Parts: sequence; structure tokens; C-alpha cells
Amino acid sequence: MGKVLWFTGLSGSGKTTIAEALKVKLEGIGKKVSIIDGDVVRNTINKHLGFSREDLIENNRVMAELARQSIADYVLVPKISPRSDDREQAKKIIGDKFIELFVDRSLQSCIERDVKGLYKKALSGEIPNFIGIAESNPYNPPENPDITINTEELALDKSVQKIVDFLHSQEF
Repeated sequence: MGKVLWFTGLSGSGKTTIAEALKVKLEGIGKKVSIIDGDVVRNTINKHLGFSREDLIENNRVMAELARQSIADYVLVPKISPRSDDREQAKKIIGDKFIELFVDRSLQSCIERDVKGLYKKALSGEIPNFIGIAESNPYNPPENPDITINTEELALDKSVQKIVDFLHSQEF
């Protein structure tokens, strides 16, 4: 298993967009890269899961196990992971190969962008317990991520380069 970059942030913050662009960049320098996307896993392997606390824990566990078993040089995991214990669970499963990457974007900006229409559905009550909207299911940003990317301040290419620079500085 190579390094696992665990992208955490609100829905619509840019996790998957950055992961896809980073994959292209890393493959361009000869690295083997895989993406285990939270939306894809939720809509395939874990399609029976909702947004209850128990379902979120199980979805998180499955994704961490998939990442741990990958043979890629880099495994990119864009996943909301709203609580510190979610991220700690993933780190425990993955071990010292785990890199926590916080994709920072304000809730208001994510609501305004609403690229998937999920916030509209959550605010209308169609999606109960939606992370960041439901009081019972807040998004708690990491206190000490390995790297932070603010997508309101950095363009996509600058975000990707910041991550690549971090990986080089850590000799990954």
C-alpha cells in the first residue's frame, strides 16, 4: 500500500475535483494512483446506507479498508468524514500511510455552489441528517490536518501544486 490521502471537507467543497486533477498530475510523473470516491462507494457497495451515525461509521470503515488494500503508490479518498473520530478510525485502519487533507470551503459557499443539488434537497427536507445542515450531523473540521487547501482562495491548479509540493517535502 502506498500513501493514502484522505480528503475531508463539506459536500461540494472540491474534494473529488482536486483528487481527479491530482491523479492526472501524479500519473504524469509515473505514479500509480487510484481514487476511492465517497459518492461512488455510497452509490455502489454501500448503497443500502443512509446518513445515520451508524451508517456513516460503516461507510467510513469500508472506504478505509478499501484504501488499505490498494496497491497504488497513492490512494486518493475524497470523503466528507465529518467527525474527528471518523478520521481517526480511518487513520487507525490505514496506519502511518494516512495523510489527512482538509478541503476548506465555507458552508455558505458550498450551498451557493450546490453542484450536485444535495443542499437544496437537504434544506427542503428531502435528505434527512445531511452532513453540515442537520443539527444532529455537523461537519467538524480537523484540528491539525497534514495539509489544508482552501478552495475559496486557491484555484484548482494551485491546489494540486500545493499538494504535490507537500508530498515532495515529505519525500513521498
